[in-house]
Amino acid sequence: MLRQSPARVVASRLLPLLHSRGFSEASRTLRRELRVGHKRIRPELLERVSRLLVLGRYDALHDLSIDFSDELLNSLLRKLRLNPEACIEIFNLASKQQKFRPDFKAYCKMVHILSRARMYDQTRSYLCELVALNHSCFVVWDELVRVFKKFSFSPTVFDMILKVYAEKGMIKNALHVFDNMGSCGRVPSLLSCNSLLSNLVKKGENFVALHVYDQMISFGVSPDVFTCSIVVNAYCRNGEVDKAMEFAKQLEISSGLELNVVTYNSLINGYAMIGDIEGVTRMLRLMSERGVSRTIVTYTLLIKGYCKKGLMEEAEQVFEQLKEQKLVADQHVYGVLIDGYCRNGKISDAIRIHDDMMKKGVRTNTTICNSLINGYCKSGQLVEAEQIFTQMNDWRLKPDHHTYNTLVDGYCRVGRINDALNLCDGMCAKEEVVPTTMTYNILLKGFSRVGAFHDVISLWKMMVKRGVTANEISCSTLLEALFKLGDFDEAMKLWDNVLARGLLTDTITLNVMISGICKMGKVNEAKEILDNVKDFRCKPDVHTYQALSHGYYKVGNLKEAFGVKDSMERKGIFPTIEMYNTLISGAFSCRDFNKVVDLVIELRARGLAPTVATYGALITGWCNVGMMDKAYATCFEMIEKGIPVNVNICSKIANSLFRLDKIDEACFLLQKIVDFDLLLPGYQSFKDFLNPDATKCLQTQKIADSLESSTTPKKLLVPNNIVYNVALAGLCKAEKLKDAQKLFSDLQSHDGFVPDV
Repeated sequence: MLRQSPARVVASRLLPLLHSRGFSEASRTLRRELRVGHKRIRPELLERVSRLLVLGRYDALHDLSIDFSDELLNSLLRKLRLNPEACIEIFNLASKQQKFRPDFKAYCKMVHILSRARMYDQTRSYLCELVALNHSCFVVWDELVRVFKKFSFSPTVFDMILKVYAEKGMIKNALHVFDNMGSCGRVPSLLSCNSLLSNLVKKGENFVALHVYDQMISFGVSPDVFTCSIVVNAYCRNGEVDKAMEFAKQLEISSGLELNVVTYNSLINGYAMIGDIEGVTRMLRLMSERGVSRTIVTYTLLIKGYCKKGLMEEAEQVFEQLKEQKLVADQHVYGVLIDGYCRNGKISDAIRIHDDMMKKGVRTNTTICNSLINGYCKSGQLVEAEQIFTQMNDWRLKPDHHTYNTLVDGYCRVGRINDALNLCDGMCAKEEVVPTTMTYNILLKGFSRVGAFHDVISLWKMMVKRGVTANEISCSTLLEALFKLGDFDEAMKLWDNVLARGLLTDTITLNVMISGICKMGKVNEAKEILDNVKDFRCKPDVHTYQALSHGYYKVGNLKEAFGVKDSMERKGIFPTIEMYNTLISGAFSCRDFNKVVDLVIELRARGLAPTVATYGALITGWCNVGMMDKAYATCFEMIEKGIPVNVNICSKIANSLFRLDKIDEACFLLQKIVDFDLLLPGYQSFKDFLNPDATKCLQTQKIADSLESSTTPKKLLVPNNIVYNVALAGLCKAEKLKDAQKLFSDLQSHDGFVPDV
């Protein structure tokens, strides 16, 4: 018997590393229904059956009327444990009975008996049947150990059941065996370890796979090239490609292994996934130097890497190289290239490649059709997307969830909500592909996007009625709708439900909640919620703090607004440019001009570039306090940085000039913004008011010149409500009240005009 090593203690912690265990702490005794297995057996029957089996008189057994029970079968297996052929015969005979089936205890005895006899194929077959009984892993393990100790047989069966569990994807069961087999004197074999590692990676349990590898090494199991490829793949899927490369190098040196094409492909895929084309190139060079030939998988991964980076020309060059190497492009290669073109908005190229594929006799598939539908939907070509959807029937392809969800999303993005709903109804009618949580999320987002918030709530109720489980995205969309409708109480009920169901896993829902409450002016409630989520996995991010700070600013609590900034910075989270814009406006509100300057210096020191909104906040602030020199200076800086001045900024400057009795300058600036001949034909008095020959200063001239520059997009200078109100204020300031009244009357018939206070 092997002694339990210290590593065994660490290994026993592997099972809890899984994201969710899913095991119940049920009693280790199997609770079974009352069955024939409880009947008492006659000793003479046991002896007679045993004698016939030992003598090999199997035909005589069929002439007996044997009333099988668990006790009889288990007693026979126990008595005949050194005669595997006899055990197989009686077990098979028992299995053919109408009112009896062997229990898991009989299976546990059989696999030990066959394993000892080195009848490994039969052992494996019976193990698969045992696993198919779906008994708790704990119960099966305890019985296997009990039989092992009772029979004093080899522990080989523990390694075999580990491999069966792993191959069938029953990872939690496999880990339980892996954790406990050392106490029975059995070290897992390399084949079983590789099977467990491979299936862990397939299930996305890369972190657990790396721990399993560490434990197998501590048990003295030597890795082979397949182990290396699996572990490299685990690192790469975790985004730790450099660690994967370092691991492969160390294993080459320590074990003398030569990396195969599978390992190199894993590394290439890892670099491609993070968009590191240089890393991909290094791997290709290394393959060439070591004489490792590229396979169709290698070329596919290269194409995938270039597509991810948007380098479609290079991707197609690799595709041509593949054909030059006399390799036959399959559905997967074509699919990756077509999907790349679709994702990069080059749908015509995707169709070209698809047509080429069909001409070459390579059949299209559902995945490729999904890519084409997605490409058409992204470019707004819904008619063409519908045509692909229809053609799938001609190609004898069945749409899957992704097909329907993509098309539903396409309809929602262009506001065709009814078509999206009809498509969902079609899904329900066919019953082959039913709407999923993702489908409903797309519809919820679609309704929200067009402002149909009542429909969001109705759809949510339908979703619940149909038994579709809502996730965090569903809840965040509903929360957003409830806040838009001003239903604070229902939003709070939903929030409590989110917390109770453990759906708060990232910041999306948290940010929707904080932002919605703050917009309703309930900042204290928002702060309380933020304090209460500290115990959850969800951690606030910059947008969370930004929403809270903006909320304090809107209710006039500038001290707390700046306090939020200080708090987040202590946690290593730094404000965005949008948050700085709010804080700048706040500093102006409390007339703390030094704070304004400090904020501008600070944001630049952190590498943030002022946006048009930043300059707008600064210019508005300086204008409001009558410091026109600073407003002009900020505007000039904006122009020098190549940021076009928009109509709102010009209107603000003009309004401030009116307020300071600089009417000519204000009129000159307004005249450059808007051509009122188009707006109000024949209204001469206002055209006279906007006299381009009026006296103006150098500052307004410089701004006016920038507006006439070809670099200023004309769409930024389209007159809006602000301009109209500024113009009215100017007329009033110039004491032209009749003209103001006439302009006001004419503007009321103009679409988009709303008078302000």
